[in-house]
Amino acid sequence: MSDTAQAMPTANDTAYDVLSYRSDFPILSERIYDKPLIFLDNAASAQKPQQVIDAVRYVYEHEYANVHRGVHYMSEKATEAYEGARVKVQRFINAAHDHEVIFTRNATEAVNMVAGTYGRRFLEPGDEIIISVMEHHANIVPWQMLRDEKGLVLKAVPVTDDGEFLLEDFKKLLTPRTKLVAITHTSNVLGTITPVAEIARLAHDAGAKVLFDGSQAAVHSVVDVQAIDCDFYVFTGHKLYGPSGVGVLYGKEELLNAMPPYLGGGEMISTVTLAESTWAELPNKFEAGTPMIAQAIGLGAAIDYVSAIGMDRIAAHEQDVLGYATQKLTSIPGLKIFGTAPSKAAVISFSMENIHPHDIATIIDRAGVACRAGHHCAQPLMDRMGVPAMTRASFGLYNTRADVDALVEALEFTQEFLG
Repeated sequence: MSDTAQAMPTANDTAYDVLSYRSDFPILSERIYDKPLIFLDNAASAQKPQQVIDAVRYVYEHEYANVHRGVHYMSEKATEAYEGARVKVQRFINAAHDHEVIFTRNATEAVNMVAGTYGRRFLEPGDEIIISVMEHHANIVPWQMLRDEKGLVLKAVPVTDDGEFLLEDFKKLLTPRTKLVAITHTSNVLGTITPVAEIARLAHDAGAKVLFDGSQAAVHSVVDVQAIDCDFYVFTGHKLYGPSGVGVLYGKEELLNAMPPYLGGGEMISTVTLAESTWAELPNKFEAGTPMIAQAIGLGAAIDYVSAIGMDRIAAHEQDVLGYATQKLTSIPGLKIFGTAPSKAAVISFSMENIHPHDIATIIDRAGVACRAGHHCAQPLMDRMGVPAMTRASFGLYNTRADVDALVEALEFTQEFLG
């Protein structure tokens, strides 16, 4: 990396220096409609620190070539950086081996990869898959497609009115025919954190494999796939302050070895003849074609960035902002928060009486406040909560109580303007 590149942050045990961390994100200095940008759409995609931007730029300016098999200097340097990013992911989620980490385009592709390989190979007609009602569409639609293709049964765990995962109901859904459990680790709408270790234990006791969608969890908390004892874990780079276009599938070594390839082509083969082909060893078996080289290296830089601050410290800061935001928002007449489970990440979805969520998001945008409105790729959850859409404010490591104050001021103006 160039000597002029932005240095990684350093953790201070006595204080969380949010203003210093904010200064690492160049886009946060932008002004929207002549107002400071208040970015509260982090659950959709987080902003990028200069350290990640520099890492990606450095690849293209100094070390770009196709990876693997090249014997020239540039290919060797690119391969070293690309595989180094895989090791960073391994350590970040505490996987047992780096070859258990598969780079994908995003978490959606990672879920589809499991459905299209493990699901097609090992699930039989009449077998059952359990999801929950609060899944992102990316953890619903692939299983519906597999269900329709193979004659499977798809069940969903309900949630309480406050968005809590109903563990007792989950236990009742488990049967000897349950072969796969695919559950969000953290809801992208409600912020609910599910009891993943207990879910995995119960599923394994029933003879099922477990996949967790960690797209929101990996951003807000420490993830340890060995402690959870999940069989598969997926997350995406762009929510973790990394580039778009790269995601991660973690799978236990023995399962990945047993699964067929997802795509065929270059890189994923060992030998090819006109009669047949044999497959490469992990992880290459699941990374056909030229991979997302710069994006993976950028994800590695993002992991370096959050690790330097400390995931525990980030979580504590975000919980402080979440608590403050919850208190301030509940004081607004006619505002209803969806998702008040005791274990919750820094996401608040809400509605305002007689105001459409899209109108809310449109008006507060004029105050420089970026929130998201809609069904948030969770239509079954919207049906469960009895609304067509919600407005969502989602917080990241750089958000502050002042950001919350700006949101509240904009919401109060919206109420007055449309009242």
